[in-house]
Amino acid sequence: MMPNQDVARDTSTSGADGQHLIACEYCDTVYQRAGLAEGEQALCLRCGGTLYRESSRAYRRLLPLVVTALILFLISNVFPIVEMDLKGIRTQTTLWGAVAALYADQMSLVALLVFATTILFPLAEMLMMLYLLVQVRRHRFPTGFAHIVRSIQMTRPWGMIEVYLLGVVVTLVKLSSVADILPGVALWSFSVLVIVLATMLSFDSRDLWQYVKKGQPR
Repeated sequence: MMPNQDVARDTSTSGADGQHLIACEYCDTVYQRAGLAEGEQALCLRCGGTLYRESSRAYRRLLPLVVTALILFLISNVFPIVEMDLKGIRTQTTLWGAVAALYADQMSLVALLVFATTILFPLAEMLMMLYLLVQVRRHRFPTGFAHIVRSIQMTRPWGMIEVYLLGVVVTLVKLSSVADILPGVALWSFSVLVIVLATMLSFDSRDLWQYVKKGQPR
């Protein structure tokens, strides 16, 4: 069987039993899940969109990625993002310091938005993923599994660390003409964190249902 196969059976004209169904996110056609070999993906027969992939092996690599992301996240929030030397006056700031400065400048809404999109939601997603994957590794069905998976899907679009990093880089470029800019440890860890998070986001959280059902792959 080739890596790309139309292996999901269309249930719009056949009698499915209502179990193991999946809807195409592009055209809403409902299919019944079929078994896939490693590396295969199921495609929608009507629009050609990807329905799901066989990713059991890939999910074994997800737990180390989550742990790595949490370590990088901790470093990014503890160490300074940047150090600036302006006419002999040296200042440095962290992500928490940036949020506090915005709040002190009476920009509470902006401070809340930065806190939510760069700290709260990314951290919440990583902790929820860590909880689920550790429980699965122990061959246990996670308590509140359905609610946690839905929460991951809800919080994922609000994690915008990469947008914050881009804003920092643009700001540093503009300030480099008037002050000496020294990138901090957190700036580098943020850069690596964005790559790790992008890899994590390539995993569809909906596939956790199948992953938990099969149990931890050997």
